[in-house]
Amino acid sequence: MRNLLLLFSLLFTSVVLSQELNCSVNVIAQQTGNDNNVVFKTLEKQLNEFINNTQWTEKAFAQEERINCSMVINVTNYENDRFNATLQISSSRPIYNSTYSSPIYNYNDRDFNFQYIEFQNLVYNPIQFESNLISVLTFHIQMILGMDADSFSPNGGDDYFAQAQRIVNYSQQINGQGWKLEDGLQSRFALIDNLLSPTFKEIRATMYNYHIGGLDLMSESAKKGKTQVIASLTELQKIHKRRPNSYLLRVFFDAKSDELMDILSGGPSVNITDAVDILNQIAPMHSQKWRKIKF
Repeated sequence: MRNLLLLFSLLFTSVVLSQELNCSVNVIAQQTGNDNNVVFKTLEKQLNEFINNTQWTEKAFAQEERINCSMVINVTNYENDRFNATLQISSSRPIYNSTYSSPIYNYNDRDFNFQYIEFQNLVYNPIQFESNLISVLTFHIQMILGMDADSFSPNGGDDYFAQAQRIVNYSQQINGQGWKLEDGLQSRFALIDNLLSPTFKEIRATMYNYHIGGLDLMSESAKKGKTQVIASLTELQKIHKRRPNSYLLRVFFDAKSDELMDILSGGPSVNITDAVDILNQIAPMHSQKWRKIKF
């Protein structure tokens, strides 16, 4: 009996204490001309440990529920403890009853400049600024968590997006780019501000309907799932009519363009003419991909 209780305790603990992310962090420094510098490997190791070993939410995640994601830091210049870099983030979410993972968040942050001293402590404070390195990474972690949650329940990402906005607010005290209104229409500030605005509410509804009502249905009925994916695109038309060429639509299709091209080209036969017309209208930046869709 004691052994059974111990086993149950260990299993329960492994679920409760499992972190939310299964994240691969890579630091590339070829452009610095000194990519063999050990500081880059130390930074990579520390960031992998920091992101994967931190408990980001109060929710229990089983090992198999951890969100698969990646971060590629491309260091373009390094001098003393100052790094100029870009950051490519991507995450995916499993589709019900399949081995397929659907891309959820695909974002290229070009304003990633930070200071880092080898072996420094990496500390995240949800209510207080620590460093631009921590702020940028944790902002995108909250975006990953929020996008994933929105794909499973209506507005499920509310708490994570609120924290992302909090990070933006307390990071405005520094001179770092991307945190302020004046930093442009394609900044971290603009991303979370738009995402939480009623003007773009359809984007979050689409995240849910596209995945739960579309992709997750395909194992039961591929035709119904494909039809629902197409139907979800009509919601995005509302955003386009309200705000043509909006940043949020670009972010959405940066993640989904390849997937949509494959879905509309394959599977059961349904009428996709209207869907392709919609895509050309609301996501012209991916027109080459839409031309590859086979009717």
